[in-house]
Amino acid sequence: MKQVIQNLRSGSLELLEVPCPRALVGHLLIQTRSTVISAGTERMLVEFGRAGLVVKARQQPEKVRQVVDKIKSDGLLPTLEAVFTKLDEPMTLGYCNAGVVIETGAGVNGFAVGQRVVSNGPHAEMVHRPENLCACIPDNVTDDHAAFAILGAIGLQGIRLLQPQIGESVAVFGLGLIGLLAVQMLMASGCRVLAIDPDSRRLELAKQFGASTVNLKNGTDPVAAGLSFSTGQGVDAVLITASAKDDDIVSQAAQMSRKRGRIVLVGTVDLELHRAEFYEKELTFQVSCSYGPGRYDADYEEKGIDYPYAFVRWTEQRNIDAVLQMMASGRLNVEPLISTRVASSQAAEAYDLLVQDRNQLGIVLQYPRDEPRGERVIPVVHAESSRPSKTTQPADSVRVGIIGAGNFATRVLLPALVRTPAQLCSIASAGGVSAAHAARKFGIATCTSDARTILDDPNINTVLIATQHDSHARLAAAALRAGKHVFVEKPLAIDQEGLKEVSEAYKAAQGLQLVVGFNRRFSPHGMKMKELLASRSGPANIVTVVNAGTVPADHWLRDPKKGGG
Repeated sequence: MKQVIQNLRSGSLELLEVPCPRALVGHLLIQTRSTVISAGTERMLVEFGRAGLVVKARQQPEKVRQVVDKIKSDGLLPTLEAVFTKLDEPMTLGYCNAGVVIETGAGVNGFAVGQRVVSNGPHAEMVHRPENLCACIPDNVTDDHAAFAILGAIGLQGIRLLQPQIGESVAVFGLGLIGLLAVQMLMASGCRVLAIDPDSRRLELAKQFGASTVNLKNGTDPVAAGLSFSTGQGVDAVLITASAKDDDIVSQAAQMSRKRGRIVLVGTVDLELHRAEFYEKELTFQVSCSYGPGRYDADYEEKGIDYPYAFVRWTEQRNIDAVLQMMASGRLNVEPLISTRVASSQAAEAYDLLVQDRNQLGIVLQYPRDEPRGERVIPVVHAESSRPSKTTQPADSVRVGIIGAGNFATRVLLPALVRTPAQLCSIASAGGVSAAHAARKFGIATCTSDARTILDDPNINTVLIATQHDSHARLAAAALRAGKHVFVEKPLAIDQEGLKEVSEAYKAAQGLQLVVGFNRRFSPHGMKMKELLASRSGPANIVTVVNAGTVPADHWLRDPKKGGG
């Protein structure tokens, strides 16, 4: 299948051939029909990718500080290697997807094969998404229109935090896709809306939706316009859906607000707030987080643990569904927001159009409706500079299948492995994109989204396992039962049950090697300690301090079931 990816280092866009993902537990496998290119977020990402390294550094000063800290702890060369490796990784684009369910994973409730759904899936012919990030499309809503529901949910969450009431005056700064969707939803809520933007075409759309407008390009003072719109009292609320590199919009929002007014930020602006403007009016200011409650909560999004309906009425999934219902009832019209429809095969040209033509608002990519191509193993075409895969090897040669294409595999294990005579036959990752990138970079013959294909391949005699910890024992035992030698990253298991499974598989295996990668034994410090202790015959009391950095509380390593805690 084809998927749109961007190289952050060069900014180049590509339709990459990647293996079709699998429907994991609690996930849906969706054949895409339409996706929307977000004129705001994705234009910013593409322009950032195409900028030079100096411009990238200036745009992300917090990342520069992280690099400086890493240089202090790790040294210059390792840090530069890590930075350029990160920049070389493919970045998937897109988060507004509409399609048809073709497979459901175990434990999925409320969805069935054949249903049309929206999700925050990327621009790809096939996507797999957690069920809590999907919603069913009403029969009278087209695929092209439904794909806007994700953007609508972002605006709707900002509106929910704003808590508008019938008859209130609300100003909306910024009339991109989210701003124009928010204008319609606020009008449907019974509010009087003042739409503010420098683009006359977008202002005309806001007028069509029933809003009053302020054209900043004409030099109109938005504060004076807001006060006039609210008969001198100040607007009840301000929704900021604009992107700016200063704090002028926030200041203007505060000045046009009434006492005890509310301001919610959905867009991206500087936040050097002026205390007096907020203090004297006792204003409320809040930043909205994406689609709503549940966003960035792994328990909700990845594990499918929903919040109780009675206590969290509007989760991100329920917000997406609410937007779709507004489309179905006719209260939300997205057709005027579509600037261009393009075939998905022309995605690179669509992004060029997005960058070159600032008038583009919503670009819809339309996908083929042929029988879904579900290849989970694909051959990889290698550049001349990459390590050529060896197709003819002696019977006793090492022929490796790699399961896992994360940071450690691609930054540590594979660079070491390519310097050996081993034949790299295949690499697997659940999503397929990281495996396809690693296969091209390291000259691996095939890539796959299904680790089982590596275990079942009779040509592969050695399996390298570099997945998250909870799958180590299961995969190691399966590889041993399949007659493969195994190299597994530490830990071998995270519980007694897993350790027992591997132990029994190893005892039953005949002549197979099982190696656990405790890589610190080869560190310069570890080797020096071994040398210093070699002459001792008695016990020693050793205190070791390791500066390994802090593991964030929400990192998968801290999850007892996934990382072991």
